[in-house]
Amino acid sequence: MLPWFGAAADPGRVHSEGSAARVAVEVARQQVADLLGARPREVVFTSGATEAVVTATWMATERGDHVVLPAVEHRCVRDAAARHRTTVVGVDVHGRVDWAALAEAVEPGTALVHVQWGNHEVGTLQPVADAVAACRERGVLVHVDAAQAAGHVPIDFVALGADLLSVSAHKLGGPVGVGALLVRRGLRLRPLMVGGDQERARRAGSENVPGIVGFGAAASALSDGGLVREASAAAAQTGRVVEAARGGRLGADVTVLGDPDPAGRLPHLVCLTVGGVEAEPVLLGLDQAGVAVHSGSSCSSESLEPSPVLEAMGVDAERSLRVSVGWSTEDGDVDALLGAMPDVVSRLRALRS
Repeated sequence: MLPWFGAAADPGRVHSEGSAARVAVEVARQQVADLLGARPREVVFTSGATEAVVTATWMATERGDHVVLPAVEHRCVRDAAARHRTTVVGVDVHGRVDWAALAEAVEPGTALVHVQWGNHEVGTLQPVADAVAACRERGVLVHVDAAQAAGHVPIDFVALGADLLSVSAHKLGGPVGVGALLVRRGLRLRPLMVGGDQERARRAGSENVPGIVGFGAAASALSDGGLVREASAAAAQTGRVVEAARGGRLGADVTVLGDPDPAGRLPHLVCLTVGGVEAEPVLLGLDQAGVAVHSGSSCSSESLEPSPVLEAMGVDAERSLRVSVGWSTEDGDVDALLGAMPDVVSRLRALRS
């Protein structure tokens, strides 16, 4: 990314500087497409997954005003859908939606069905392939929010058959402020961002060349076995957290939410609940010990409101901790969590008594 921070080259210009920037953007587009099993022309660069989700919803709803979505979708999906007539489909105690129920909610005026690849709070993997196939049979567009899954589980956009798919670079080790919306080949929909012909007239505005280059570099690092290696390491690290929680080593009444089968959840994320103690004091206590975790989803951590995801699952929505690892996480970081959490929980419980 570094050479492009000081360059003012516009990839849309024909001079030498512009042409060099265009080459850099298109190399990154190929790298992102390779990681996600897409054609380069299907990759539309955005400012992140939130913009991609809102754009997908805006694009699709020119065909109708009814949107179907599971109850555990990310806030940006829920808020984008809420501008239209919606049907929200419930989930089971693990946070998984019934793909048949999702498809049954489709009606003649349905413009779009949302389904996330993996849940952002509890990590549960959704039946995306079944949901996409069922909805395509009904002739309705399908958007897959893969922001939490991309770079952590294999994704093949072409084989999946979805119409739209959103990702964010920083979720897989790239820079903040860049993402992508994948648009199925041959699908012609209105753009949200207008005012220019960038991204083949599908997203106006000068391209963020440094960010796009960084996105491509992260995607390239995950190709050719990189994803498998990182996912394996992440699963081992989160597996230690799960094992400690189930063995009582994180404190009494600490439980794991989401699918109990590791194959049914994202490898890098664990959701814990601490009985009798609210999440925020635990989060602050861990922060004092040098351990950073989330309470619920990252988009709602500042609101201190109960998690809509956990409410939809029918579990305690006010006592969750989201523990996640990434490409830079070391085993010593997991040791720090396992060492600090029992003391934090016991001190908080002592204060209550």
